[in-house]
Amino acid sequence: MRLPASAGDDAASETIAAAAEAGITIFDTAHAYGDDAANGQNERLLSSALRTCGADRRARIVTKGGMTRVANAWIPDGRARAIRADCESSLAALDGLPIDLYLIHAPDPRTPWPTSVRALARLLDEGLVAHVGLSNVNRRQLQDAVDLVEVSAIEVALSVLDDRAVRGGLIDFCGERGIAVIAHSPLGGPRRAHAIARRPEFAEIARARGATPEEVALAWLLDLSPAVVPIPGARRPETARSAARAASLEFAPADRVVLATALRWPQPEPSRVTSPGDDAEVVLIMGVPGAGKSRQAEAYVADGYVRLNRDERGGSLRQLSDVLGESLASGVRRVVLDNTYLSRALRSHVIGVASRHGAAVRCIWIDAPLAQAQVNLVERLLDRFGSLPIPEQLQEQARGEPGLLSPTRQMRAFRELEPPSPDEGFISVERVRFERSPRASSQLSDAPAAVFVAAAALTRSGWEGAIASAAPDAVHLIFDWRPDAAAGVLDEDVARVAAHVNGPVTGALCPHPGGAPACWCRPPLPGLILAFARTSGVDPSQSILVGTSPAHRTLATTLGAAYRAVDGTPSSAP
Repeated sequence: MRLPASAGDDAASETIAAAAEAGITIFDTAHAYGDDAANGQNERLLSSALRTCGADRRARIVTKGGMTRVANAWIPDGRARAIRADCESSLAALDGLPIDLYLIHAPDPRTPWPTSVRALARLLDEGLVAHVGLSNVNRRQLQDAVDLVEVSAIEVALSVLDDRAVRGGLIDFCGERGIAVIAHSPLGGPRRAHAIARRPEFAEIARARGATPEEVALAWLLDLSPAVVPIPGARRPETARSAARAASLEFAPADRVVLATALRWPQPEPSRVTSPGDDAEVVLIMGVPGAGKSRQAEAYVADGYVRLNRDERGGSLRQLSDVLGESLASGVRRVVLDNTYLSRALRSHVIGVASRHGAAVRCIWIDAPLAQAQVNLVERLLDRFGSLPIPEQLQEQARGEPGLLSPTRQMRAFRELEPPSPDEGFISVERVRFERSPRASSQLSDAPAAVFVAAAALTRSGWEGAIASAAPDAVHLIFDWRPDAAAGVLDEDVARVAAHVNGPVTGALCPHPGGAPACWCRPPLPGLILAFARTSGVDPSQSILVGTSPAHRTLATTLGAAYRAVDGTPSSAP
């Protein structure tokens, strides 16, 4: 049973007692649960309630760490010291009750995944916990972790309304290796749980067995695999008793067919087409946003393939797979889909539909570096708006145009990417290295070079020499990020450079706040320079970038510009 983060003390104690009396032995909590989570409120409540009802000796406690409080939200903190400190805090809050299973609450994108997993392994080696596992992971993260620590369990979202763990291969992977799958939100979460009772398939099976639709939904998960352990978030004693009753329900074969059909769940093993009789083929082109998928798809369209793209058609990727099925059923034999498809779960819809229509599926994975994908997204924004939208405009436009993303959303896509594998059901997987196409000759003709100068370089001695290496009549851009600064803050820097060169000098400022980047103009993102290059008619790849840091060097490489480092000591402006 999962103890909800917001459970009141009295109601939670009664619910825990009812669950223990009904035979439930697994209790799930977390360091980050509760109004006073800094002091382990939820864990303290669980410990006290188990002792009060006499279930403390047979209870198996699952708790999680690796989160930190920022403002009014919890965010992952996968640093080794944070995981260790959270575990020690949990042990103190549980007041002597042992931790049977300790989980990393969620991967931290700011911390290398192996660092977090090794910290978990140390807790196990030192005997602080009996077993360790992972929460909210994908199959790639799990595969990486099992090489570093003995993973006893994972905890992921899994319900009749959420089959991503099945489609993503997590259930099969864990079943083959004896790893338990703890299904959190097994009724779809508080906002969607009521939808189960309205499904006629669940209501009919429930009536035939004297059960509730929610109990049927929990029994469906238990029937899915011996590895699956659902943990509903019970807030009342009767809910806990109902969850326990679900374990005694059994399905007839016909029930499984009815529910699987109604829920559109995948087959346990992906169907594989090795030699389709009529040469029907689906090409799935995948990659992160900005990888260049559309350009790759154009070649297939020119060769007669029907293109299915969500940005053009709207809807979800799952709905697009329905369109694929309709196309194949109507006699279309060659289809290309160029969408993001970051996960095995998303790709499984295409593979399943194609297999049912006798079509082989080839995967083309465009493996683009983040920096080059960023350039593509900035160029897309400039094509769309003529200039860089401010964060509020970008957020508003992104609601209606899937291809318009903030840097944070694009970076999240890179973190979530699961590389494709033939074992998903592809007949082949081709990895294509990203290559930037040369600009059209009309764009290159007579395009002058420019000099891009990071404002930080002007605080170091020797900047004059770095600038002097370029043609003195070249266009110069001074760029910087200064949160909440006024528009003219770079005027003095512009004047200093203008005194040393003959060409025009312009300033470009990103005034947007710190934190996760919500704009494309914040260096070292390429927005300021690409927007300037477009309006000034200069070619970044023929230009020079003057900077002081590895980030500036990386930006120069991304743009194809020559880099000039200013390594002198800091100096003040005259």
